[in-house]
Amino acid sequence: MSRATASILAVDGGNSKTDVAVVSAEGALLALVSGSSISHQAVGLEAGMERLSRLTADALSQARIAKRPALGVYCLAGADLPSDVRMVGRALEAAGLADRTVLRNDAFAILRAGAPRGWGVAVICGSGVNCAGVAPDGRTARLAALGDISGDWGGGHSIGTDALGAAVRARDGRGPRTALERLVPGYFGLRRPLDVTNALYGGSIADRRVQELAPVVFDRMADEITAMAVAMLRRLHLVRSDADVVLGGGVFRATDPAFYARIDRGVAAAASRARVHRLSARPVLGAALMGLDLLDAGSTADRRLGRAFAAK
Repeated sequence: MSRATASILAVDGGNSKTDVAVVSAEGALLALVSGSSISHQAVGLEAGMERLSRLTADALSQARIAKRPALGVYCLAGADLPSDVRMVGRALEAAGLADRTVLRNDAFAILRAGAPRGWGVAVICGSGVNCAGVAPDGRTARLAALGDISGDWGGGHSIGTDALGAAVRARDGRGPRTALERLVPGYFGLRRPLDVTNALYGGSIADRRVQELAPVVFDRMADEITAMAVAMLRRLHLVRSDADVVLGGGVFRATDPAFYARIDRGVAAAASRARVHRLSARPVLGAALMGLDLLDAGSTADRRLGRAFAAK
């Protein structure tokens, strides 16, 4: 026998992984499944939709739900330009995974998951970077987040590539001497920076592993994160507020106190009341909370769902 029909299908689809949750209107977490990226930019639209359909079917089976959810909230990487949103939105509607479809950029899931009041600023730093904000009156703002062509710098791969480049240039005389000469090859158990270059070129080290070097070089990244957060606070006229500034993404798994202290100082210099903190929950919690918001489920349902995710 199936349970009562689930009200919300919540999806957080990043550039490297996807979480799908099924949640009741009362805030019960009925199912949670994970898989690889469904981003149309990473795997193509058709492949992404097929993967999402399989993950959704698995989640509904786990939840013992026979009917499709009343509401689907999809927070997806690649939902950037209006043309992207229209294209992906049409594909989601055609897939028919839920009766009603709501599509947002994945930055808003991180914000909602980490900002209990539903407003503030979120900075993503994972394989790529993004920043989004919501004002107390519902106004939103977001960076284009299209990489170099939209002025972005950061993300694990960019940071790692710059670290390796600085190490190689230091060793061959093109750049200033730096501890990266030792730290970068040492991370991979090698002796010289050029050994890392040769290993990447030859394939013995996978190109994607460059992003693992991100924690080796943090000052520039801390300043870029600060710049994004402060720019968003200014755009939304929140510099005098006690806005939450939520940090989410793989780079923030780092534990270097100096890195976070530099971000704290930078944000406080422009917005002294802002509260900077790392997201500890899965971002898909934010997509689910958005669904509860749309259903006017209330704070009791929010707290129940938060407790369920904290136990995962």
